[in-house]
Amino acid sequence: MKQRILRRHGMWTFFRQWLKNPLRTAALAPSGQELASAMLAELPAGARRVIELGGGTGALTRALLSHGINGGGLLVVELNQALHAHLHKRFPLVHIELGDARGLREIASRQGYLGRGQADAVVSGLGLLTMPREHQRDILDAAFGCLREGGRFIQFTYGPQAPVAAEVVEQLGLQVRRGAFVLRNVPPATVYVYER
Repeated sequence: MKQRILRRHGMWTFFRQWLKNPLRTAALAPSGQELASAMLAELPAGARRVIELGGGTGALTRALLSHGINGGGLLVVELNQALHAHLHKRFPLVHIELGDARGLREIASRQGYLGRGQADAVVSGLGLLTMPREHQRDILDAAFGCLREGGRFIQFTYGPQAPVAAEVVEQLGLQVRRGAFVLRNVPPATVYVYER
């Protein structure tokens, strides 16, 4: 019952944050379960350490915990203060940090996450498609600085094209692969996987 109330509160919190700044909060509603499943399907085999960028209301956080990524292996970074506070209430045993994804290496180091090993994957709900290319580059560069060799950056987007500009992919020496298209998400979304 308490989790259902927190989820409903989270949806309203998310919507209010979108109204305040629609470009920063890239979606009108939290991600659905099918999108979370499509993201989890792209995790490397045996993944135990994951960083989530843009935790929002916790839909993907909840899915990661259900998948077996324990609180000590999961680091969530959220820029929005209201959503950060909501995540803290909803997931008290998870490391949830307030901050900008461009500073991920510093956040993960300061929090002690990297002292326990690099991440297997970074999953992102950030609105990369609407960001300037230099922000995209800074975020992916920081993310790959926290990933183990063979780690993956998994991103979803609502747009019709890959969320990271081709020149950024080339500058960082990345490979991109299109994953699942989730029609039943609101709005429909596509998963992309970036590897080095």
